[in-house]
Amino acid sequence: MLLLIDIGNTHTHLGLAEGQRVVRHTNIATQAWGNRAAPPSLRRFVGRRELHGAALCSVVPSRTPIVRQAVSKIWGVHCLELTSQNASGIRIEYPNPKTIGPDRLANAVAARHHFGAPVVVVDFGTAVTFDVVNRSGNYVGGIIAPGLASLTEYLHEKTALLPRIKIREVRRAVGKSTEEAMLIGIVHGYRGLVRELLKGLKVELRSPRLPVVATGGYGKLMAKWVPEITQINPLLTLEGLSLVWQARNIPQVHFE
Repeated sequence: MLLLIDIGNTHTHLGLAEGQRVVRHTNIATQAWGNRAAPPSLRRFVGRRELHGAALCSVVPSRTPIVRQAVSKIWGVHCLELTSQNASGIRIEYPNPKTIGPDRLANAVAARHHFGAPVVVVDFGTAVTFDVVNRSGNYVGGIIAPGLASLTEYLHEKTALLPRIKIREVRRAVGKSTEEAMLIGIVHGYRGLVRELLKGLKVELRSPRLPVVATGGYGKLMAKWVPEITQINPLLTLEGLSLVWQARNIPQVHFE
């Protein structure tokens, strides 16, 4: 069994994989790594299963050594950390590869493996990121926009009368309450932003039928009414980690 760990700004996503398939997954709060609450949760998640390896990607550098130490101490296995230097399965065509978030590389590896090239991943997390693989199979860059939850929190914190809201679907085009008005602006408005950005990417990549994969916490919600999004895969980042680990530990694995 392979342990997969995706350390994000808000949540740490955990997965267990057999071969190329993620068979179990859950989330824990990333801040829990700072107060020693996370290792027991990690241990419970794995249970009595035997691990033969681990792979992680992280956008929170202060938490990375804590996680690596926990994995080594509990199971005695090496934890492969995904970087731009070991991202097997994809070539990087980018001025400064070290500045690319490793979760974005994991997404690109998995998307190219599943859907070929060109392909775009839209990850609806704390930030919303677009990651682009061109028709040559190279990671060439992307787009970063504020996350949906970040926008709603900003409105709540910076205004006296706007409440904190839970992001959900709303059917109206005209809000009949403050909450509905905010939801329309965030959910419907963000779909418009996504569609416009994807329109530009299709032109630049010269691919009118561009495969677009949505992932992240709000991926399923936001993919509704966005026909440009052709696939939804909430486990894409974990699958990318698994593919990289296998490519570096099992020589016969090939990426098409």
